[in-house]
Amino acid sequence: MDWGTVTTEDLIEALKEVDWSSPPRPFNEFVSKFTVPRSSNKWNSRLKCNLYYYRTNYFLMILFILGLGFLRRPLAIVAAMSTALTMAFLNDSFASTFSEKVTRTIRQLSPHLAAKMRHPLSPVLRGRPSSKRTIYICGQRRWTFVLAFSAVSFILWFVSCGLLTLLWALTTGLLATVVHASFRTPNLKARLNTFREEFRAVWRNYSEL
Repeated sequence: MDWGTVTTEDLIEALKEVDWSSPPRPFNEFVSKFTVPRSSNKWNSRLKCNLYYYRTNYFLMILFILGLGFLRRPLAIVAAMSTALTMAFLNDSFASTFSEKVTRTIRQLSPHLAAKMRHPLSPVLRGRPSSKRTIYICGQRRWTFVLAFSAVSFILWFVSCGLLTLLWALTTGLLATVVHASFRTPNLKARLNTFREEFRAVWRNYSEL
């Protein structure tokens, strides 16, 4: 698969729709085989490939850096967790899984309330464009949760006075992600047909070259 033909928009859509419940790649694999890309095209292709393949590792790394930055600000840690949850709601798979688990837990306590939280939905087809279906969380539209948690996060950041720390931690985390993705030699698994099929399932504009 030629990752150089994958646009930034395609990559973002794929990261939004792909299943994030898979465990991170092994640490030994994550920190091995670093080389300098031989050209800008190689760098562009490698960056996109690694961002998709090691997405869970990068997400956990950014959370770890955020945690280090807020060790002395407990309220800011809560704000960071709320912000991370808000971002996670933007992923279709996470939103659906979160809704199912919360509804299942509520059903054990109050079946009547759980029935109100469910929304009739057609089966989610893997790779189906998100624009053609509406994602619900606990019976409410996803954007209701996103806006609510965004407001809570903003209030917590303001109260904790941790905005500068947040900017520093995010900048450090994103910079570390870009540096790693730029110099980590693409794993062989990322170029196998099975991996290409996985990306094809979530890349709506995929075309054979």
